[in-house]
Amino acid sequence: MSPDAWGEPPSGERLQKVLAAAGVASRRVCEQYIVEGRIRVNGRVVTELGTRIDPATDLVDVDGVAVQLDTAKRYLMLNKPKGVVSSMSDENGRPDLARFAAQAGERVYNVGRLDAETTGLLVLTNDGELAHVLAHPSFGVEKTYLATVRGVVTAQTLRRLRQGVELDDGPIAADRARIVGEPSGGRTIVEVTLHSGRNRIVRRMLAEVGHPVIELVRRQFGPLHLGSLGAGRMRDLTKVEVGALLSLVRDAAASRQDSR
Repeated sequence: MSPDAWGEPPSGERLQKVLAAAGVASRRVCEQYIVEGRIRVNGRVVTELGTRIDPATDLVDVDGVAVQLDTAKRYLMLNKPKGVVSSMSDENGRPDLARFAAQAGERVYNVGRLDAETTGLLVLTNDGELAHVLAHPSFGVEKTYLATVRGVVTAQTLRRLRQGVELDDGPIAADRARIVGEPSGGRTIVEVTLHSGRNRIVRRMLAEVGHPVIELVRRQFGPLHLGSLGAGRMRDLTKVEVGALLSLVRDAAASRQDSR
């Protein structure tokens, strides 16, 4: 007999209620999404309005984009200003990330690092699994930088960056490299995309090809774009941005399962 027949309440929460609480849409609209087959639970399409789930363990996505059900997790974007080290506490007394983390109201940590003189997009979160996927080069999450360098960069130099250069700690190649705008005043702006997390890697690559970096900013990290966020400013990621990041994590987990 079913639990209802014994007078026991069914376990879990109604899917449409969970989705509405997560801010996907109103409960009625979420019901429509379910009927239309746009919702998956643990990778399987659900079309029954009576479906119940456990928000603590079940994975839900809408139109293939993951939904954040754990409201204890925080995801923030910081435009790290120049002179700030990517650490929660600096033993040399330099400005660090502690004051930004304090604004979050939760205990969050930076995902990866930017050197003190590099500005731009840094993710702060208390989601350890997400941090691992974003930071570890084996998952291939791309990062895009805009580098203002000395000299006029040629097509041959860009090709060399894409083909790979030899550094003290081994070879490295950019996934993509292109010139942005026209060189001016003996300077060129180069956009470099790569998935390596090695220390000061963009600066070292460009120095190796004869174009020392004057200014460096990270504009993109995976699906996240810095946009118009000002230097030293921080904001919560949007639901769409969080969904894109969680989708990355779930795809990575699925790949690990497939490779076993």
